[in-house]
Amino acid sequence: MIDLEQYLPILLFLGVALAISCVFVFLPMGVSRLTGTHNPTAEKVSEYECGFPAFEEPRSQFDVRFYLVAILFIIFDLEAAFLFPWAVSLDFTGWSGWTTMMIFIGELAIGLIYAWKVGALEWE
Repeated sequence: MIDLEQYLPILLFLGVALAISCVFVFLPMGVSRLTGTHNPTAEKVSEYECGFPAFEEPRSQFDVRFYLVAILFIIFDLEAAFLFPWAVSLDFTGWSGWTTMMIFIGELAIGLIYAWKVGALEWE
């Protein structure tokens, strides 16, 4: 049989977190309704984008190049995230760690050269 008393602190923590969240969300809404500052008009609820109304549908599709640049950014950002722990632990990993990281950096360099040659980094 599982002793459910061990879960009581977790449930109390979740209850307190839920109560504080509700206070932060619903209290300002209630205060604005009670004080009369809640007055939605067509001007207030209209979208605001750089001082002029939107000129196209907000659910339009993005160009594939946007996603390609985003994926390339994530890949090379992860490379930077892997380089720091590797550099810190290089004295423990020795030549095998150095060789493995050079292969990894080489593969990423080949990918970058390929993306550059294909024109994936060009933006119109």
